[in-house]
Amino acid sequence: MIKLMIADDFDILREDLKENLESLGYCVSKCVSSALDAVNEYDESIDIVLMDIEMEESDSGIKAAEAILDKYKDAKIIYLTSHDSDEMIMTAFATGAEDFIVKGVSAQEIKEHIDAVYNNKPQLDDRVRNIVMCEYKRLRQSEQNLLYFIKHISSLTPTEKDLIHCFLLNMKVREIASQRNVELSTVKSQIRTLLQKFGCSRSKEIVVIIKGLGLEHLFN
Repeated sequence: MIKLMIADDFDILREDLKENLESLGYCVSKCVSSALDAVNEYDESIDIVLMDIEMEESDSGIKAAEAILDKYKDAKIIYLTSHDSDEMIMTAFATGAEDFIVKGVSAQEIKEHIDAVYNNKPQLDDRVRNIVMCEYKRLRQSEQNLLYFIKHISSLTPTEKDLIHCFLLNMKVREIASQRNVELSTVKSQIRTLLQKFGCSRSKEIVVIIKGLGLEHLFN
C-alpha cells in the first residue's frame, strides 16, 4: 500500500483529501499543517508527499521540499497547490519535485498522478509539461549560445570588442566612425568581418545574444 504524507494548512481541505485518498486505497500515514512539521515528520517510510506551497509563508512548501530532498535524495514530492503561475511551476520543479497539481481537480485525477510518480513515470498535465519543456529548450539554447560565444570571444581583436561595445550602446555606423576617427567604409568592413565570425547578418543579433546571456560586462 502506498503511504502518503499530506502537508496543507487548510484543515478542512487536508482532512477531506485524506478521506478521499484513503477511500481510494492509500494509507495517509501523516497529515501536517505546516512546512516545519512536514520537514520534521518526514521519514523514509513515506512513499509520496502531497505538499501545499503556501502555508506559514507564501513559499513555505518550496522550502520544505528543498529541506526534505536535501536530506532524503529519493523522496518523492508532488506539489498540490492553488499557485499555478509559470514562475511558480518552474521554481517548484527546480527543487527536484516529481509533479505539480493545481487544487480543484478530482480525487481520481490526483490518484493518477500519485500512481504515476510512485511508478517513476510522472504524469504532468499538458500545461505544466509545456512550461517545463519550453524552459528546457530555452536553457539548452542558452547553453549552446554561451559555448558558442566563449569559443568566438577569444578570437576577437581589440577593435572588434570595441565595435561590440558600440553596438551595446546602440550607436550608428556613422557615430562609431566619428568616435574612432576612421573612415565610414573602414567601419563597415570591420563590421562585416565581425558578423561573419558570429554567423550573424545584423549587429542587433549579436546584441540580443550578448544581453540574453548577460555578457555585457565583457565589452565595457
